[in-house]
Amino acid sequence: MAKGILLPVCQTIGVPWRHTRGRLVCSACRHQTSVTTGTILEKTRTPLTTWFEAAWHLTTAKNGLSAKTLERTLGTSYRTAWAMLQRFRVAMVRSERERLSGAVEVDETLVGGVERGGKRGRGTSKPIVVIAIEVKEPKGFGRVRMRHVPDASGANLQPFICDVVAEGATVRTDGWTGYNGLSKHGYLHERVVLSSSGDAAHVSMPGVHRIASLLKRWILGTHQGSVVSAHLQSYLEEFTFRFNRRSSRSRGLVFRRLMEQCIVTKPITEAKVTFGYDWSRNRPRRS
Repeated sequence: MAKGILLPVCQTIGVPWRHTRGRLVCSACRHQTSVTTGTILEKTRTPLTTWFEAAWHLTTAKNGLSAKTLERTLGTSYRTAWAMLQRFRVAMVRSERERLSGAVEVDETLVGGVERGGKRGRGTSKPIVVIAIEVKEPKGFGRVRMRHVPDASGANLQPFICDVVAEGATVRTDGWTGYNGLSKHGYLHERVVLSSSGDAAHVSMPGVHRIASLLKRWILGTHQGSVVSAHLQSYLEEFTFRFNRRSSRSRGLVFRRLMEQCIVTKPITEAKVTFGYDWSRNRPRRS
């Protein structure tokens, strides 16, 4: 069994020299590196113990915590706490995560405060979030995926479904025209026209309405409703990470999963999250 670490430049395995400020120096090529190189912790000025403590509080708190709460808990500045949480939210998304399967409900919801005047429904100016969730038989829900979309047109809804739902799945939607043509993408499309079904929306589409309700309650309670549109997708990914691990019996395992993701996630500068992270780079490429 080889001893040492794989040095990033010369690609040799060896025991590096220890240098100041936690740096490691390759004995072969003299290149300087560190244990955080290539991770979201690269070049951080915040002690690693503070990062670990923040990750622990984030994963063990039942409803998560806001940047203001993390600031008070860790004793750091608000900006540091906020940037740490934004990086963690990016790390919560596994690039190789499996697509939803089986019976999947898909619908949109509006996120935001009370809006007076203007258009209602799908024509509103509020942020639109499209939700997909696995529905189990005879009851229960599986995994969830969500995306903030600019509008409820088919140009945004159908690519989302193709990205997060496996071919051959049964996709249940309402009668909105934006979902027309899903059968051409390899799905069994079940359309429920609410106006003629006789059932309320939360009865015909229980999964997405349950998620929409929990999401809005979480944003309003944990984050006091202060989620701007530019960062909305980041909060959706945190909610997804939490919901999909709701049945975990050990919070320690959730903490471990987050730290594993921090190691394999590429470096993220503060500039990349300040005005909203570009989530399009994390989406799977369709052939």
